[in-house]
Amino acid sequence: QVRLVESGGSLVEPGGSLRLSCAATGKTFNIGLMAWYRQAPGKQRDLVALITYGGATNYADSVKGRFIISRDNAKNTVHLQMNSLQPEDTAVYYCSAQRGGTTYWGQGTQVTVSS
Repeated sequence: QVRLVESGGSLVEPGGSLRLSCAATGKTFNIGLMAWYRQAPGKQRDLVALITYGGATNYADSVKGRFIISRDNAKNTVHLQMNSLQPEDTAVYYCSAQRGGTTYWGQGTQVTVSS
């Protein structure tokens, strides 16, 4: 089993920045793809960004140029640097990790962008 715990969500004004972190514990060896998803009220959960074990990344079009995903394999952590935040970025952000054909999820962290 892999346990994921997110942190860093908060209330921020438009144009501001936040850094989300996700720490994996448990059977963390052979964790492959890690990603961030988000879910706004009444909407489906959407992919924000993903990163492979080797560091290759991919982003949703809506966050390209504003968000940066990174990971530290030695510490089993993944981060999401979010810049130029807008109200439409408001959502619960979830960390995910794939290991052995199973996708694990964190409990989510709330990001609210509002003045």
